[in-house]
Amino acid sequence: MTKKSQPVKRRVVVTGLGLVTSVGNDVSSTWEALLSGVSGSGTITQFDPSELPVRFASEVKDFDPTLYMDRKEIKRTDRFTRLALAASAQAMRSAGFDDGKRPDVEPSRFGVITGSGIGGIATLEDQHKKLVERGASKISPFFVPMFIADMAPGLISMRYDAKGPNYTTVSACASSAHALGNAFNLISDGVADMIIAGGSEAAVTPLTMAGFASMRALSFRNDSPETASRPFDATRDGFVLGEGCGMVILEDLESAQARGAKIISEIIGYGQTADAYHMTAPAPEGEGAQRAMKLALADAGLQPEQVDYINAHGTSTPQNDATETVAIKHVFGDHAQSLVVSSTKSMTGHTLGAAGGVEFAVTSLILSEGKIPPTINFREEDPACDLNYAHNRMIEQKVNVALTNSFGFGGHNVCLALRRWEE
Repeated sequence: MTKKSQPVKRRVVVTGLGLVTSVGNDVSSTWEALLSGVSGSGTITQFDPSELPVRFASEVKDFDPTLYMDRKEIKRTDRFTRLALAASAQAMRSAGFDDGKRPDVEPSRFGVITGSGIGGIATLEDQHKKLVERGASKISPFFVPMFIADMAPGLISMRYDAKGPNYTTVSACASSAHALGNAFNLISDGVADMIIAGGSEAAVTPLTMAGFASMRALSFRNDSPETASRPFDATRDGFVLGEGCGMVILEDLESAQARGAKIISEIIGYGQTADAYHMTAPAPEGEGAQRAMKLALADAGLQPEQVDYINAHGTSTPQNDATETVAIKHVFGDHAQSLVVSSTKSMTGHTLGAAGGVEFAVTSLILSEGKIPPTINFREEDPACDLNYAHNRMIEQKVNVALTNSFGFGGHNVCLALRRWEE
């Protein structure tokens, strides 16, 4: 009896990027700010935070949704969906599709997969307040579609006639990394030819801030918000909540080349695991994170010593940063000392379910540009964090292979592997 031959996996490339972050409302401004070590953190402006124990966050600033949608659509969408539509429009333009021009791809093979850890929580808080203060008759008929997390990919699909795979992944801070990994697999397996993938989050709200503060997950440096996010530093005391969106265009290599697309990077591996350990704490020695990185390397056909750079989850919490460091050392052995490991959350804040999408886009830029943004706000060495974190300095270095890590409450771990594109 002859063995069935394994189906040939298709190569998947990144051809478009879109970013809206606390340090820039598009790709170029975000990238320039990251290379310059600019912090996006400051006192909250979207509401009065004076009664909260933590009064700062990394907010998106001066965002104008009218650049991407009409006023009626703005009124009927939550902020996280507006950010998603904006970053998707940027990504489509970046990939060579101007507004109103849809890709020459069969609609049923064109998908949208996005992640969000919380969805439209600002809408939920607003509508609950109306219910309590003014009664059920005042609840908006758009409350449910504004709140639910899957409305972002739904509306994106309507804009671009994308009738293929369409859904939202929800796995806390690993949400959009799962979205990207799933999109990669669907294209690689031949189910789809092009997918808009990434994640969006707009959770800087009173309830979210109070909740994270109550569990002591946030930094409490109200007197110095710009320096509060300090990943891998001995004085770190919690993360800075951020908002934003990162979207990319993934497509089959042959299709991209046939249409003459500019290729930014190639996604080559995906690893996903569960800790099965604790609701919020990482497993000892990052056991689940270790397996995720090993699975991504195996999926990509890589040896550990081929990796040059890791975009760390790097949240600036005492447990995460030390545990992620240990996990990297276990996976890479002696080569860990040769890696550059950095955390862009030191500047963007922690964008929760959007983090994987934002950091995947940034990692693609690192591969194509040969520049690694710094991990800012380094003050004091931590013996438990003893790798090269690009502390307070941008590094110019050719990066051929990179990993990007995303870990979430619930014990979710995702690692994505990318390769620099060369003709």
